Amino acid sequence: MLVFLLRRLMQSGAVLLAMSLLVFVGVYAVGNPVNILVNPEADRAEMDRAVAALGLDKPLWTQYAIFVKQALAGDFGNSFVHGTSATQLILQRMPATLELAVAALLIAVALGIPLGLWAGLRPESRSGRTIMGLSILGFSLPTFWVGLLLIMLFSVQLGWLPSNGRGATTDLLGIPVSFLTWDGLKHLLMPALNLALFKVSLVIRLTRAGTREALLQDYVRFARAKGLGPARIVGVHVLKNILIPIVTVLGLEFGSLIAFAVVTESIFAWPGMGKLLIESINLLDRPVVVAYLLIVVALFVLINLAVDLLYSALDPRIRLEQRSD
Repeated sequence: MLVFLLRRLMQSGAVLLAMSLLVFVGVYAVGNPVNILVNPEADRAEMDRAVAALGLDKPLWTQYAIFVKQALAGDFGNSFVHGTSATQLILQRMPATLELAVAALLIAVALGIPLGLWAGLRPESRSGRTIMGLSILGFSLPTFWVGLLLIMLFSVQLGWLPSNGRGATTDLLGIPVSFLTWDGLKHLLMPALNLALFKVSLVIRLTRAGTREALLQDYVRFARAKGLGPARIVGVHVLKNILIPIVTVLGLEFGSLIAFAVVTESIFAWPGMGKLLIESINLLDRPVVVAYLLIVVALFVLINLAVDLLYSALDPRIRLEQRSD
């Protein structure tokens, strides 16, 4: 276990370093933020002062060396627009994005696994075929289009749910969350459902495929021969064995929920990291963009590590030491 963790930490450090170089060069090679932040009528002296104040007068490799040195201390520099720490700006928005991603993941699990089991246990039934047809529809519909339809239906036409913002929040261990208030829940429901749509379809198809495969295995036939009831066979023998691929995919998809919640946050004006990223890209606020991308990469690495550790809990036959070879 210890060898595995050390090896993964070293690999994670190498990934973060490589990504920092790619992201830094890619972001800093695009545009000049001075042209946006400084009045176009400013003279050359004012432009030079702005360039020096932002640290853009140094060679690119020098800027990268300074960036790496600060990043190792947890400092990604100050925002060009807000004048405050880019890390602090992202951490302020992170609870909203994490809350939205967790809510979407819970919706995907709560809907996807039962529907996938039903479709796997009754593949030829009308309900099973309907579920699979709807899952294909969930893969096909664009997120932004579904979000606009949800707003038109539940906000404009019916007036049941608010269309933007996070609503009332309350502190949980010092972190503002919206799911503990009724107003916050109403604000959370539509964006979480919109973000979860693709994941629900994915979980349905994974669960159905795993269920169909598990039903053909010898351990399920043996359980039936022993006289076990259908509920016990499905709950203990089938579901437990199909959870490993589902947990693997959900772990990776949770990272994508965090990273690609940008569209949903923009449509519903959800005050998360994705909305901040769009605003920073429009203003060429480079420190915020770089900090966001590296923090998301770090979250992906941590999630993958957590999934590997969860393997051994779900299936004792899997040894982390063997996986690390």
